Amino acid sequence: MHADETSNRYSRQMLFKPIGPDGQRKLAERSVLIVGMGALGTVLANHMVRAGVGTVRFVDRDYVEASNLQRQMLYDEDDAAESIPKAVAARRRLAKINSGIKLEDIVADVSPGNIENLLEGIDLALDGTDNFQTRYILNDACYKHGIPFVYGGSVSSRGMSAIFVPGHTACLRCLIQPTEGSGETCDTIGVIAPIVDIVASYQAVEAIKYLVGDHAARRKSLVTMDVWHNHYYEMKLPPSRPDCPVCSGSHYPALEHDEAGNDFTSLCGRETIQIRARSSFDLAVWREKLEAVSIVQTNPFLLKAELPEGERLVLFPDGRVLIQGTEDPVRAKTLYARYIGL
Repeated sequence: MHADETSNRYSRQMLFKPIGPDGQRKLAERSVLIVGMGALGTVLANHMVRAGVGTVRFVDRDYVEASNLQRQMLYDEDDAAESIPKAVAARRRLAKINSGIKLEDIVADVSPGNIENLLEGIDLALDGTDNFQTRYILNDACYKHGIPFVYGGSVSSRGMSAIFVPGHTACLRCLIQPTEGSGETCDTIGVIAPIVDIVASYQAVEAIKYLVGDHAARRKSLVTMDVWHNHYYEMKLPPSRPDCPVCSGSHYPALEHDEAGNDFTSLCGRETIQIRARSSFDLAVWREKLEAVSIVQTNPFLLKAELPEGERLVLFPDGRVLIQGTEDPVRAKTLYARYIGL
């Protein structure tokens, strides 16, 4: 982008003294990764793209559904009707907002096997996930490679956010142990859109502070809030726990699970089990196979098969299958074996 185009597009942002022309140049040179393109991720991506961050890479395993439209701001009814993967739909929309930056959309499930590749060349990671399993993978990989990440979570009318900087702050594990999650999700107790926007905006401003180098202004606390009941609380980030394996650099538990341990994932509250047991699917081949025994719909990104048993299979080219309509891993594995084979 030419200097005059930059000056015009980002003029109001550059008038803000903590950013200015120098900060705008730094933003253009930076790269961020957004993990999860649901409610938080779409707001985060919108802010990063409009602010002029040079490379915005985002990854999501899911596709757009009608229930997303209440709070996931980059998607529309056509995306839901066509079951477009969220990462693809987001890129299409964001490319119309800012053509002067680089967008990288990745349709994949974040795992110990791919997170380090996803972080390659990244200056800052942003948490748009909806589960702590993925957050711990992100936390451990970021601390292993010295990459800051900005945590955010929202459910019901509540939310929280903090920025974790390796070598300067405690990590997520120091604040929330793997056994301490509430178990509440948007799919079980709901969520209102305003809390999503607020939490993601808190995340975005901390990201911009870090990317332009204004470290003195960086918030060094965990902020929590309930916008319905008018509660707000800020807790100073504690020192790293002496027994934290990640902060001590001794090992990174979320990255050490073997491949078999990540084959089955329950998507909490959605009556969906995800199974990964293949390296890839040729959707054209599988359409031909499954059409004889199910009602099949396809697009370039996925295949849906409505099974006679009542459940649905959703196949992705990267080798993942969603078994929708059950929360029972045994039932999911039975259907997978019956129609896909183990």
